[in-house]
Amino acid sequence: MNQSQYVLSGLRPTGRVHLGNYFGAVRNWIQLQDSGKYHCYYFIADWHALTSDYADPSKIHDATFEAAADWIAAGMDPQKSTIFLQSQVKEHAELHLLLSMTTPLPWLERVPTFKDQQAQLEDKDLNTYGFLGYPQLQTADIIVYRAHYVPVGEDQAAHLELSREIVRRFNNFYGPVFPEPQPLFTPTPKVPGLDGRKMSKSYGNTIPLSASADEIRALVMTMFTDPNRIRRKDPGNPDICNLFQFHKLFSDEATVARIDHECRTAQIGCVDDKKLMAEIMIEALRPIREKREEINRDPSIVWDALRVGSQRARERAGETMEVVRKAMQIDFPELRS
Repeated sequence: MNQSQYVLSGLRPTGRVHLGNYFGAVRNWIQLQDSGKYHCYYFIADWHALTSDYADPSKIHDATFEAAADWIAAGMDPQKSTIFLQSQVKEHAELHLLLSMTTPLPWLERVPTFKDQQAQLEDKDLNTYGFLGYPQLQTADIIVYRAHYVPVGEDQAAHLELSREIVRRFNNFYGPVFPEPQPLFTPTPKVPGLDGRKMSKSYGNTIPLSASADEIRALVMTMFTDPNRIRRKDPGNPDICNLFQFHKLFSDEATVARIDHECRTAQIGCVDDKKLMAEIMIEALRPIREKREEINRDPSIVWDALRVGSQRARERAGETMEVVRKAMQIDFPELRS
């Protein structure tokens, strides 16, 4: 392992991980972990959940367990990665406060997602400092571990640029305290939801990563297919078929080629194809499902991983904050006991 290379990423606790989360982020995290090239830090961003769900935080505890359980079931190894809970590392909050002293307000107001999410979540009052300042907290999440890389898809690289600007401004005032975090571009295949839109819990169109066999069969049978294929004898077009996208994710090349041909020539109907896809998906996800069942029998697997990981994260973050306090001249050795 290159001892100087740190990778950091996280997700808000929204409960069970779905296939979109898995293929979009978690699978790549596991691959980075298993490569042995980096120190990997992965966290559940429960404070970030409060930026929009502060009025009703009742689901955060259980959602945290569900998310961490699915991460571990999918292959995230607490021995190889530091898996932790954001709120258990208070240095995130301290650094967030200190960054707020130097970050110009217009930088936060120009973030595209600030206005976008306000429009999308009209049922929630998002006119709070916490929501406006979440990019600062996001920056603190990254740089408190002096992370060199943040795994992102190419469409997310712009989100990291503000963090880089905040780091440059801080370093300009106080010296080269932080490395500028770089995007680590990772493949993120498009994962459509059951209805063809992006898979998202807000759309109610997800397939949970640890779904039971019966649950998978039931969900796949509701999946949209080629909208132009009305009758069984009509030839289909896999290029616009939602179901076929899942063959690309789960089936081997021979099966993908066969289904492509049989669909175009009407040798297979959508119902039969759904049944086939469900069984392929069930088998592919079997190891994850079995590991998740083991965790359900022994929840301490999750809580122990988060406890140990949070302690490890605190150690790294504490070292960083010692450097930060000295750089900002708010370190008082005379007051140490």
